[in-house]
Amino acid sequence: MNAQGALWIAFHVIVLGVLAFDLGVLARKTHAPSVREAGCLSALWVLLSLVFGVGVWSWRGHEAGLAFLTGYLLEKLLSVDNMFVFLAIFNAFSVPRTLQPKVLKWGILSALVLRAVCILTGAVLLHRFAWVVYIFGGVILWTGFRMLRARRPNTAALELPPLIDGLRRRVPAAQGSFLWVLIAVEVADLIFAIDSIPAVFAVTTDPFIVYTSNVFAVLGLRAMYFLLVGAMDRFRRLHIGLALVLMFVGFKMLASGVYDVPIGVSLALIAAILGAAIVGSFVSQRSSNSPADVE
Repeated sequence: MNAQGALWIAFHVIVLGVLAFDLGVLARKTHAPSVREAGCLSALWVLLSLVFGVGVWSWRGHEAGLAFLTGYLLEKLLSVDNMFVFLAIFNAFSVPRTLQPKVLKWGILSALVLRAVCILTGAVLLHRFAWVVYIFGGVILWTGFRMLRARRPNTAALELPPLIDGLRRRVPAAQGSFLWVLIAVEVADLIFAIDSIPAVFAVTTDPFIVYTSNVFAVLGLRAMYFLLVGAMDRFRRLHIGLALVLMFVGFKMLASGVYDVPIGVSLALIAAILGAAIVGSFVSQRSSNSPADVE
């Protein structure tokens, strides 16, 4: 068996094991995880992803390992904005906090299928029509500009995307309905996938790397959601970092015909933007909580 085949087997064994533990054991609890519990679970999923990344590095070389780590970091970072959309959906449909884990549980399972379809479609398009990379780049760049211009609202004022808001308005009787909430979450995830998956194709066109990095990012979404909801006020500048990352990826794809940015440089730049956004968030929080501001 070659290295590629061994990696595919190892990947599916890990994913099935994690899904059985996360969705079959942890998700059976009816309570919403606390910030501490969600933080510990998020750290566990990140550690598991890094271990798999080391395996990719060992079996397929440093280039593939860097591509996996970059794709995973990029997908994980971009999924933050999707968490705000999930929160807006739960607020709009008046979903109790104790029922939100159940919606996210089924949402994750559906998201894995959606990711596979979107990645396969994207890989085929890029293989047959190389110019599609410029369309992807333009869409991602515009998304970054739009996100940079928008102000991150507080939790009480989060707005639904137009498509999902239209769905809610057309089915007012579905208020609190598990089925319609799940449909809204899946629509949101599909919209998110259309933005995020092309961004990972900017890092590599290897379907294995794109798919595995996406799946590992999706596996930790449930814990990540409750972590961000519980600590949302501490990340006030994170959406600026997300916007800058998208803009960088968009420029990278548009310039791919002239210059290909090395994967190591992309990883370092994305990590630097993320770090700066987190530091800026904490500085902003301290400033707003200072005695001078209170007075």
